[in-house]
Parts: sequence; C-alpha cells; structure tokens
Amino acid sequence: MRRLNQYIYQQKNWTNFVWQNEVLLSKLSEVRNKQGVLLGKMVSLGFPLRSTAFLNTLTLDVLKSTEIEGEFLDAEQVRSSVARRLGMEIAGLIPADRNVDGVVEMLLDATQNYKKTLSKKRLLDWHTALFPIGRSGAHNIIVGKWRNDKSGAMQVISGAMGKEKVHFQAPDAKNIEHEMRQFIHWFNTENQLEPVIKSAIAHFWFVTIHPFEDGNGRMARAIADMQLARADGSNQRFYSMSAQIRLERNKYYEILEKTQKGTTDITNWLVWFLDCLLSSLKATEKTLASILAKANFWERNKTTNFNERQRLMLNKLVDDFFGNLTTTKWAKICKCSQDTALRDIQDLLNKEILLKENAGGRSTNYLLNL
Repeated sequence: MRRLNQYIYQQKNWTNFVWQNEVLLSKLSEVRNKQGVLLGKMVSLGFPLRSTAFLNTLTLDVLKSTEIEGEFLDAEQVRSSVARRLGMEIAGLIPADRNVDGVVEMLLDATQNYKKTLSKKRLLDWHTALFPIGRSGAHNIIVGKWRNDKSGAMQVISGAMGKEKVHFQAPDAKNIEHEMRQFIHWFNTENQLEPVIKSAIAHFWFVTIHPFEDGNGRMARAIADMQLARADGSNQRFYSMSAQIRLERNKYYEILEKTQKGTTDITNWLVWFLDCLLSSLKATEKTLASILAKANFWERNKTTNFNERQRLMLNKLVDDFFGNLTTTKWAKICKCSQDTALRDIQDLLNKEILLKENAGGRSTNYLLNL
C-alpha cells in the first residue's frame, strides 16, 4: 500500500519549490559564463561553420533525447530531416521516417520558436508529432490528449514480472488538467526567476505531472531546451543537454526519483541539472575545436589534389575517427584492395598530410598531420 505523501505532488502547494541559493550560486555563475563565451565564439566563426555546428547540435539533441528512452533513430535520417526543415543545402539528403520527422518537428518548434507562448494546443501538437501513427512500439497509445487512468495508474516500473519495482507513480489523470494549467501559466509568466534555474524547474515539474501516456521525458527535455534558448536569447543551439543526460542516464533517473519522493526543497535536482549543463558546455568546446581544426585543415590544403577515397578518409580523420588508421582499415572503409589503400596512404605521406606513427609494414599506424 502506498504511504501517504510518498510523492512530492501529494504535498500541499507542492509547486512552491524552494532551494538553497548559496549552494547554486557558484555553479550558476560558471554556467552563465560558459554560455556567454560559447555564444561569442560561435558568432566569430562565420556563417558556414556556425551552420555546421548548429546542424550537428540539433541532430545530436534529437538522437540522444530518444536514446535516453531506449529508442535509436537513424543518424543520417535525423540530420537530413533537420537540414531540410531549416532550409539548409547539404550533400546526401535522404528521406526520413515519419517518427523521425515528428521528433525533429517538436524540437525545432521548441527552440526555433522559443519566444512563442507555450499552450495546451502546442503541447498536444508536439505529442501528435511524436507518435504519428498512434503507437509507441507495439502498443496503441492515446495521442494528442492527456492520459487517462482506464488501464490503471501511470507508473514508472522496472524489473521482471513478479519482481517489479515502482520508481514513481504519476498524479491521478483527473488532476492533469488543473496541474497543466498551473504549469503553463507559470512557464509563460515573466518573473524574477533566473532563466537557467527556470529551465531546470520546468523540466522537473513537467515530467512529474507526466501528462501523457508516453513521450513525457522527450517533451520535458524539449521544454527545458526552449527555456534555455530563452536564457541564451538565441534560437541557435550549440550545446546539447540531452547528449550529456544520455551519458549520465542512470544518475538522471536516480536524481529524478529521489526528488519526486522528497520535499519541495529541490536543491539537489538543481545542482545535478547545473552540473550536467556545465558538462554539456565543456563538451561543446571540444566539438568547436574539432570544427575549427577541420576548417583550418581544408583551408591549408585547398589547392592539394585528393582522390575520392582520400577525401572520404580525410573527412573521417578530421572528425572523430575511432581507433588507429591502418592500410587494412583504409581498404575496408573505401572498399578497395590493400595495394590501392597503400598507394593512397603513401601519396598522403609524400604530401605530408599523414604521418607514420610507427614502423611495421602493413601494421603501421598513420596519423593526420594537423
């Protein structure tokens, strides 16, 4: 039997959240500083590189937000869908599935139209876009409407049948309309709340109400991204909170569960959110360095002749190439013979594009000369 007031929403005036400012101040200051520095760097990049960074971030955000829920989308479909909706002309655009377009549509509406009012209709439209055929996996679900309790209480459960563990039970469906009206009004109201803190609260508040039968986590993260865009004063996203949450997935669910079973003091959730956001911003610094390195590499070698195989491999090497480069790996990726791979590599060694890492015939490793 569930004990009285097991969950935060069972407390009177549960959304009157409190926190310890002195605990958050230094973390929040560091986050805001990193956001400002990052946006400044991006502005100085120039339009082509900035567009590349923007496209990469949105693609990553869509992929990782769905991965958090255990769903894996095709990266090229996501990238193509984002580029198409933003009017970007990039090579190799491919058609995207309806479910891919739906996730992209939701995220882009949240971030590109961040100044627009959040409304019930807008949220219901997002939900409809997320589940275009009215199914989540093998199950039919209620789409474009608040959930109901006809099949029982909404619970987050793990474990095998007979050994289930209930991590969270959402508010009764009969209370959703009232709870969501309160949330939407608060989200749209200008107040003295620090914008990044507001993003963290919005994320927690929405996912605790759990207004839909499925898709609540993805929508909570989209709402948080919308508020972060407001905090940045920009619809161009250059860091992915969802990518970092994906890396910290277990801790994410753990802190959510603890906070949802705690008091209205949500300091620990806010600390975790700020730490996660800070890690996301630091990861973006590495991404930016990679984009700049790639741009500088091609600028230095713009008059150098490369064949198609060499261009393919050099693009991979300038990005995050996994493992060591050998003739065997070159031949496999380029679908050519070992001899052709060796000739390609030798040509790049002569041009001082590649460097030998060590001697050893066919087992020799090669590095890009950046």
